[in-house]
Amino acid sequence: MTASPTPPCPRPSTAQPSRDHQSTEQPSTDQPSTDRAPQLREAHFRLDREHAELLGIGAGTLGPLAARADALAWIRHGRGFVGFGETARFTASGAERFQELSRRFSAAACTRTAPLPAPLPGVGLMAFAKFAYSKRSAVPSELIVPRVVVAHPEEDFARSAAEGTGPWITVISDDGAEELTLELALSEAQRLSSRQEEDRERSPRDAVRPGALTEREWTQAVARAVEVIGQREVTKVVMARDVVVETEHPVSRSELARRLARAYDSCWTYSVDGLIGATPEMLIRLLDGQAQARVLAGTIDRGENAEWSIDDARTELLGSDKQVHEHRLAIDSLVAELAPFAPELVHDSEPFVLELPNVWHLASDVSVRVHGAQGTPGILDLVESVHPTAAVCGTPRKVAELLIPELERMERGHYAGPVGWADAAGNGEFGIALRGTWLTSERTARVFGGCGVVEGSVPESELLESWAKMRPVLDAFGLARPADAI
Repeated sequence: MTASPTPPCPRPSTAQPSRDHQSTEQPSTDQPSTDRAPQLREAHFRLDREHAELLGIGAGTLGPLAARADALAWIRHGRGFVGFGETARFTASGAERFQELSRRFSAAACTRTAPLPAPLPGVGLMAFAKFAYSKRSAVPSELIVPRVVVAHPEEDFARSAAEGTGPWITVISDDGAEELTLELALSEAQRLSSRQEEDRERSPRDAVRPGALTEREWTQAVARAVEVIGQREVTKVVMARDVVVETEHPVSRSELARRLARAYDSCWTYSVDGLIGATPEMLIRLLDGQAQARVLAGTIDRGENAEWSIDDARTELLGSDKQVHEHRLAIDSLVAELAPFAPELVHDSEPFVLELPNVWHLASDVSVRVHGAQGTPGILDLVESVHPTAAVCGTPRKVAELLIPELERMERGHYAGPVGWADAAGNGEFGIALRGTWLTSERTARVFGGCGVVEGSVPESELLESWAKMRPVLDAFGLARPADAI
């Protein structure tokens, strides 16, 4: 087998659509990154059956690899990307965090001459990334370039039926003299994925404790949000809350990722340096200039309606003015932010019902061919433009962004921020970091759930919905809502 050179050097994007929502915001607290600027090289190889079996993916699924200790992962239906090791890490904070990480990644990739294009988006030089929800966050956004990546994307990544989607392996180096071979890639993948992590031993001392607010305090905050909405200052506010999981024994990242991927196979399971979850919501995906998104807003708890069929859920969701209104606000928000890139958006005329083990959602898919007035946008340009959507912030966005910290009284960190991957050609996939946990130490984690509050919202109902959205992660921990949570 021979190596395939990395795709052409990406030039920094010149696409800068209007973002009126930034013009009246308070000054950001940008902190320039002090990361070194490595010069990255890569080689990628198609894996035959023998080599795939050597890595434990002979059955055609990346699930076993994604559940290894220290894995960086983005998978759905067993397909996607799994990385190990770290060749480079870039960090940034503030309003310019998207542009800063895009610039540094592009600069590190520009070392090749006369390259051939990568066979698939995501194959070749790529990175996993997680972004803080807020530009005011003290939590840094990070883009991590792994040492090795095993890729087996979903079928719609294929540029031709004959080419298929893999699997592939990429080895990435910042050493200009290192010979990048298939043998090196395989040995590094085996070495870096060899650490075993035992499932966490359960203990009666494991507990779920209140986070920034108790249940009573949070329902009072929701009631306040409804009052503000009634004053017509804002149409929708997304209210999130957190609980703290404390365990006697160290948390197993691999166990969490494995259990989430199995239970929520139709979601995108992500694991990026302590941020682990299974999101049902695709913020934005860009493959060779074609952008797609999945918008979710409007929810029914399946646990509270165990006897219902999906037809019952559809009737209830589409028959609720509140649910339909909340969903329409989320769609309108996304369409407005993509408009500078995409004058001809295509989206479902009516939302469909997405059935998950814990909830039913109203969902709509959006698809468009993107172009920028000042250049071709890359994935991080689009992420910056559409984040935060009304599904995690509110409408109007400027007002909701200022109101949320006052009501929630907590640091969202990476919760509800973009999480996913980007390649050196500007392709990528970013979901919204929902249905996840943020590991703050080896024995503690924060788990989040949020709800869209609109006119007519009932605080007690929103509280139940927040627990329903925490349930996937609490189940993965082997824990449940405490009986005395109030």
